[in-house]
Amino acid sequence: MTDITAATLTEDRPTKQAVLRGWRRRCPCCGEGKIMTGYLKVVKTCPNCSEDLSHQRTDDGPAYVTVLLVGHIVGFALHFLWNEFEPDPMVMFAILGSLATLSALYMLPRIKGAFVGLQWAKRMHGFGQRK
Repeated sequence: MTDITAATLTEDRPTKQAVLRGWRRRCPCCGEGKIMTGYLKVVKTCPNCSEDLSHQRTDDGPAYVTVLLVGHIVGFALHFLWNEFEPDPMVMFAILGSLATLSALYMLPRIKGAFVGLQWAKRMHGFGQRK
């Protein structure tokens, strides 16, 4: 912390904007650079603004939130399908299994990006330090 001023550390970063940029898998700082290479790997630095993203520590958080959301969506769909249409159990399994898989695959990288954006906005895990 050699050249960090008190104003730099207390300067607010827009949380909502950073989380939404992360959801779009863009840099939480500039909103332009892609923060993911491949499916889930976060880049070390933003290719557009050179913001250091190596501090992110998302661990199991995105997976937990994804399972929580997908479970609620599929649970509601199960209840609705059974009460309205009473389909064959194998048809329900095929429909809901596909829904759960596709929903989880769609949401996981976006939720991980949102976690990175939240950590950046709240200056967690070293995001507030400058080198």
